[in-house]
Amino acid sequence: MRPVTTILVPLDFSEASHAALRYACRLAEPLRASLHVLHVVPPAGMPSGYVEAYVAAPEVQERLEADGQQLLSDALTPEEQARYHVALIQRTGTPATEILRYVTDHRDIDLIVIATHGRGGATRLMMGSVADRLVRAAPCPVLTLREPMDACRAAEHAA
Repeated sequence: MRPVTTILVPLDFSEASHAALRYACRLAEPLRASLHVLHVVPPAGMPSGYVEAYVAAPEVQERLEADGQQLLSDALTPEEQARYHVALIQRTGTPATEILRYVTDHRDIDLIVIATHGRGGATRLMMGSVADRLVRAAPCPVLTLREPMDACRAAEHAA
């Protein structure tokens, strides 16, 4: 087993994903690992009830990407970005596909830390789960946090 030197944290800006980022920071500190924080912007548009799909105007996609870039930049303070040698990455596409593509393209990723949203039953069956797909297909270990806020609190008390 190789040491963990680079941790990837997919960020969708939910409270759970921010908590997973905090947890990854706590993991990175003693390991002196760097963090890659990745946000995937889904393509703008809405599937319709027919074969056709609504394709949003280019300005809508540009706005989504600009907003995502700003939220990504604000996820950690400049001091934290320096301390954890953070790489902020944004891609456009299907989240699980883009995350896996990033990990494949960057073989130095040793660990993925991701929050799960705890969906079950029909919702999970219909929507799938990014975390589930990563666990099955990622070439590196994936740490999933079902209750990332509780995990962060436990890590704070252990420190």
